[in-house]
Amino acid sequence: MKKVIKNGIIVTAADTYSADVLIENGVISMIGENISTQDSEVIDANGCYLFPGGIDPHTHLEMPFGGTVTKDDFETGTIAAAFGGTTTVIDFCLTNKGEPLKDAIATWHAKAKNKAVIDYGFHLMIGEVNDAVLEELPSVIDDEGITSFKVFMAYKNVLQADDETLFQTLIAAKELGALVMVHAENGDVIDYLTKEALEHGNTDPIYHALTRPPEIEGEATERAAIFTGLANSQLYVVHVSCAEAAKKIAEARSKGIDIWGETCPQYLLLDQSYLERPDFQGAKYVWSPPLREKWNQNVLWTALKTGQLQTLGSDQCSFDFNGQKDLGKGDFSKIPNGGPFIEDRLSVFFSEGVRKGRITLNQFVDITSTRVAKLFGLYPKKGTIAVGADADIVVFDPTVERTISAETHHMAVDYNAFEGMKITGEPVTVLSRGEFVIRDKNFVGNIGMGRYLKRAKYETNAKEKEKKTFTH
Repeated sequence: MKKVIKNGIIVTAADTYSADVLIENGVISMIGENISTQDSEVIDANGCYLFPGGIDPHTHLEMPFGGTVTKDDFETGTIAAAFGGTTTVIDFCLTNKGEPLKDAIATWHAKAKNKAVIDYGFHLMIGEVNDAVLEELPSVIDDEGITSFKVFMAYKNVLQADDETLFQTLIAAKELGALVMVHAENGDVIDYLTKEALEHGNTDPIYHALTRPPEIEGEATERAAIFTGLANSQLYVVHVSCAEAAKKIAEARSKGIDIWGETCPQYLLLDQSYLERPDFQGAKYVWSPPLREKWNQNVLWTALKTGQLQTLGSDQCSFDFNGQKDLGKGDFSKIPNGGPFIEDRLSVFFSEGVRKGRITLNQFVDITSTRVAKLFGLYPKKGTIAVGADADIVVFDPTVERTISAETHHMAVDYNAFEGMKITGEPVTVLSRGEFVIRDKNFVGNIGMGRYLKRAKYETNAKEKEKKTFTH
């Protein structure tokens, strides 16, 4: 059945205007005034914004880590995402050295199959580069539509890749049309500082932050940027947490390097002092990079406002406080890294960003949806409200006030990092390809209705300067 959304205010990355939206066969077929409602279901969006569905470029659903597995899988995680106004997630597919990439991809397809309630895609971790990996990469892109590769510069002896692997990945990505993502922290220095802290009996959660200082995030970011310039490639720095890293991205961009930066709501709103909470409560706030001193928040907000950082991921990686986080009692290095943010990403960003004048409405849409769609090969089917685009639409009430709590959230995890935060603005109804997932704040979707998305190749930054290209 056709649907017509009436009385809403459409917000895209470029425009804000009042119009009706006609949805047919899962796509937006018309935008205009006084669209006929004959043979159509009417959705009254009076007093609400119509946003394109949020795209979360950074999730870890059903991911193994430190002897346990993240609490939210593709069912609970995508339901929570939908409640929060997100209609697409791109999850990280972890690989194992010595095993075919296709095996890891098959594992992630199995995790998501018949579970996701919104559309989803995958990034692929690259932990080593050899002839076998290089031979597989074209089919990863062409057959699977996976056009972004993740390289970890941290987690020594677990996920960390060496500099040669990163550089070779950048070269291959340039040739193949993929975007390289990095977790930018110096894993070797972290390993040394962690061992030193534990040898001195410093075992509390706060030492997770103190052994991962901002200087080594800045150093790793700069190193990755330099490699990107040398390879004449393209780079996306995930979860930027501090001024040091934001500065290095801005410097690289000023030199014409094709580099992009993502931050997360936790770094905009929470700070290092949360790790000092008594009775091991600080473990709830252990993730990597760690929370920083509060003054970094203004730097990150300014970077978003001025375009030096471009996207907002959740880095959803939820572990229960009881039974998972407490594995690290007496040894902070054993606390599973990660937190639950997939549901609150858009609402807290709207409340703290738009309502407080830190960003505009159009920037909100660009940062949470449009820019992500463009960088990761989903635009213009995703990331905007336009004729021909998928009808991924969020009816968002900008006036409703609520308090965030684990008692009312829809994630499977037993705490909320934003517990007690009072915010304004909430999704009311969420459509994925024209079908209701959330209606009047109730889940009405079908488990497994989400589709796997094959993504287009990365389009090189138009402003990119000609540089010498290295070949392998």
